[in-house]
Amino acid sequence: MTDRQLIVPEGMRLLYEHAGYAPAVKVGKTLYCAGQVGRTPELLVIEDPEQQFLAAGHNLRLVLEAGGCEFEDIVEMTTYHVDMHRHMPIFRRVKDKVFPRSTCAWTCIGVGELARPGLLVEIKCIAVER
Repeated sequence: MTDRQLIVPEGMRLLYEHAGYAPAVKVGKTLYCAGQVGRTPELLVIEDPEQQFLAAGHNLRLVLEAGGCEFEDIVEMTTYHVDMHRHMPIFRRVKDKVFPRSTCAWTCIGVGELARPGLLVEIKCIAVER
């Protein structure tokens, strides 16, 4: 049997109860983070792209910290983008402020839509606790 722990940061309890999934699952030292988006703790989508991307990074930080990790522990990241061509310059600026550069494998994928109207990015990652 694996050492499996659901990770639900205090500020994401409403999401956990409403959507029925954990923001992350930790198995041993590996943390599997579900896609994080730019919305408030009340589940409202943030409209401004830059603020939405910052909030997605903040939400990911909450999940990582609750799982005993930080951005430097991310080994793989996948980002899903609505209207990627239009928003990628803004996303890259935010990413460069929030994430350490060149510390993980990163794949970005353009998609038609995400779980809620208005969401522009979803950030999913795997981190390994040091």
